[in-house]
This record gives sequence, C-alpha cells and structure tokens, in this order.
Amino acid sequence: MKIGAPKESAADEARVAMTPQSAKDLQKLGYACLIEKGAGLAAGFDDAAYKAAGVSVVSGAALWRESDVVAKVRPPSTTEAKKLKDGQTLISFFYPASNEKLMETAKSQGANVIAMDMVPRISRAQKMDALSSMANIAGYRAVIEAGNNFGRFFTGQVTAAGKVPPAKVLVVGAGVAGLAAVGTATSLGAITYAFDVRPEVAEQIESMGAEFVYLDFDEDQTDGAATGGYAAPSSPEFRDAQLAKFREIAPEVDIVITTALIPNRDAPVLWTKDMVEMMKPGSVIVDLAAERGGNCELTVKDEKIVTDNGVTIVGYTDFPSRMATQSSLLYSTNIRHMMTDLTPEKDGQVVHDMEDDVIRGATVTHKGEITWPPPPPKTQAIAAQPAKEKPKELTPEEKRAAEVAAFKKETQTQVGLLAIGGALILAVGLIAPASFMQHFIVFVLSVFVGFQVIWNVSHSLHTPLMAVTNAISSIIILGALMQVGSHSVLITILAALGILMASVNIFGGFLVTRRMLAMFQKS
Repeated sequence: MKIGAPKESAADEARVAMTPQSAKDLQKLGYACLIEKGAGLAAGFDDAAYKAAGVSVVSGAALWRESDVVAKVRPPSTTEAKKLKDGQTLISFFYPASNEKLMETAKSQGANVIAMDMVPRISRAQKMDALSSMANIAGYRAVIEAGNNFGRFFTGQVTAAGKVPPAKVLVVGAGVAGLAAVGTATSLGAITYAFDVRPEVAEQIESMGAEFVYLDFDEDQTDGAATGGYAAPSSPEFRDAQLAKFREIAPEVDIVITTALIPNRDAPVLWTKDMVEMMKPGSVIVDLAAERGGNCELTVKDEKIVTDNGVTIVGYTDFPSRMATQSSLLYSTNIRHMMTDLTPEKDGQVVHDMEDDVIRGATVTHKGEITWPPPPPKTQAIAAQPAKEKPKELTPEEKRAAEVAAFKKETQTQVGLLAIGGALILAVGLIAPASFMQHFIVFVLSVFVGFQVIWNVSHSLHTPLMAVTNAISSIIILGALMQVGSHSVLITILAALGILMASVNIFGGFLVTRRMLAMFQKS
C-alpha cells in the first residue's frame, strides 16, 4: 500500500505530515511513500531530501489518486474531502465536534478517517498524542514570542551600567503547554509563577524551579479521568477567588502566558480588561487559547495588539507552524506510531482494528459510517484515585494508651527473643565441650557490647554505612582483646593483627567521614 502526504492548503501552514526520516520508518513497515512536490519546503525539507529517502515526489492530483493512506496536518478542506475515495484512509487533525459537514462528506466518500486530535489520553497512546506534541511546541514558542515583544532581559544581571531585575512570568494553566512554558521561562532566568485549578500539579511546577500560586479556597476538583486528562470546570465561587488572586498579582508580573483551553470548548476568560489595565507598560500577554476566544478579554485572534497603557497582547494561533521543522518532526513521528499500530504484521497492509482502544477512539468514519463519538476507552486516561480518609485525631488518653500498648508489645518481643536465645545457648552447652562454651560466651559478649557501644552512635557523626562497619570492627577488637593474653603465640599474633586492622578501619572511617562533612561546610 502507498501512504502520501499532500502540501497543506491552509493559509500560513508550514508543517508537513511526512519527513524524510519518518518516510524511512514507514518504508520499514512495508509502505511505499509519496509526497506532493514542494510539500516540505516551508518546514525545511526539500524534494531532494525526500528522493534521497526513497520517497516518490508527485503532483497533488496524483497523490490523492494513488495513495491508500493520506496523512495531513490540518483538517482537509471541502475540496480535499471530495477527493477522498472509497476505502481510502485519511489521518489528520479533524476536530469532529466542530466539523459535522466534513464528517458527512468523508462518510459519503466511503473514506476511513482517523483524527489525531481524538487519540485517547491513555498511557499506551502517548506516543501518538499529537495534541501534546503540538502543545509542547506552543508553550515553548509562547515564551520565545513573549521575549521577542518584551523590552528587557528575562534573567537578572548586574552590569557596569547598573542592575537589571529579572522578568516575572506568570503561566496560567499547567497542562503540557503550560509546563513547557514554565520550563522555558525558568531556563531563561525569569522568576516564574504558575497557576492551575488542580493543586496536585504544584509539585511538578516547583520541581521545575517555578513557584505555584495557591488560592486560599477549599474546593475539591474533579480528577482528570472524567475530562480526558484536562482540568475540570470550576465553580463560580472558585472562579471569583481565582480572578481576585490574578488582580492581586497583575501589577507585579511582566509577562503572562495563558494556556487554559479544552478542545471543542470556548476558552474561559481568566485575564480581564481591568487586569490588563493594572499591568506595567511594556508588559506582554501571550494567549494560547486565542483560537477559541482567548483567556484574555482583549485578545484578538491571529493578531498582535498594543493597549492604551502599553501592554502587548499576542493572539496568534499558529505557534507550532512558526517552528515548522520541529513540529513536523514530532507530528510525523506521531503519524508513524499510528501507522505502526495499524500495521501489526509490518507488511504494508492497514488493519483497521475497531476493537483496539486507540484506533477505535481516534476513528471518526469507517466503512461508510460515522463512528464518532467513540465509546469511553476501557482504560481510563487517569485512574480515579480512591478517596483518602483523613486520619482520626487521637485524644491525649488514646495516644497514651497506644504508646503503652506499643511498649508492651516491644517488651514481649524482646523477652521472647532473649528466652529463645537462652534456650539455644543452653542446648548448645549440653552437647558442646567446656572450652568451646568459653569462647562462645566471649563471642556473644563482644557482639553485645560492640552493638551497644557503636551502633547507638548518632549518624550525624558518620554515615549509616560507617556505623555498621564500625560496629563490626568493635566486635573484632573486643574479641581480640580477650585473646591477646593467650598462652599460644599464634593466637596472640592473630589477636594483635586483628586489633591493628580493626583500629585502622574505625579511625580511618571517622577520618573519611570528617572529610566528607567538610565538603558541605562553608570555609
């Protein structure tokens, strides 16, 4: 079978669904690859690179006619949809919830449509999650775009001409795009803050060197299992507290990057006109939700505006396309992984298995039928966490009773172990000679004394490993001291050697520990 990637017809779209590298991987699956002439030029891949990878460069009409599988980035136009033929498979972003007419056209043409934006968000499908791939790029590019419009450094500097304070960046929404923005802003040296309605992401934010913005508001948020991994809508009270917090920090931040967007829903307004008016002149807002109305009240889709108080608001919707080479590499890899699942035998034949969670979830039309919306996957996107019961607060009397019970249990255990040990020694004494018992008792005493003397030394003086080795060395020393006065010359020599080597081990351990601790002390 043949798989082809046409040139994107949407205005200003620079990405391409097949790269020379992904074409080589598709050929290993048994497919012949086609590319429309000039399809990859805007992404940095010329026709010669495709030919070198074994790809046939053809005209657009020939590609649609000859390909069994057509891979695209954007949803097909009405004209392109009418080029689909019976049994042909289309793989692209499709957004079926807002493209009903396009679905009907694909159905009437008898084509099988796999929407990359409908890939279920389960662990097995992460390699095909094109939404996350593009969101990652959008978050990174948003920070770069903000820097391009910001008149100062991100990082703080002390120069001969004076001190430059670091920029303060607020990222609203800690999804894939938000985390990418946080990582980029932090790496550029900015003081970065991040907010999300899911407090459980605070640890991720802080691990990246940013500060999580907490709300003094107690509301249980629905986990992501019910929303495909996205944050659930918040209550009006929570929203009011959220906006109040944003108004509080608006005058302090220099750059705001908003990423709150769920596919096929209008973007919530999180940065209002009055917040924009509170911001300092020269501040920048980059709205990644501009395609669905924007998180900022003043955002204009696909435009960059400057407000009366000097705040730049960027409402571009083509951030991934502005990094077309990287976007194409990632997206084509997502396509290749999808084709791997569709080709289980690696024989160049598509097996459209509607029992497979991933393939079924992404399929929009199949065999002349509309199959959207899909049933929920058997594996949830995020496993619902069982509700955690708060531990019962114990009264002082209950705490005392618990401590007494624990002490009694520990005492019983120790007495039991002593009884067992005594019985074992008695049993050995009944059959062993007197000379053996004398040495055995010395050994037991040395073990006990060594344990009490060394084992209980605080680990702040040396590492736990040193504590154990010193305990063993002390046992050797005590045993050797007991034997050094023996009448046997050989035993005396061996005991002296034992004392010497164990002493070297103990004192050497403390010296090494001292040097280790000195490494963490300021001179």
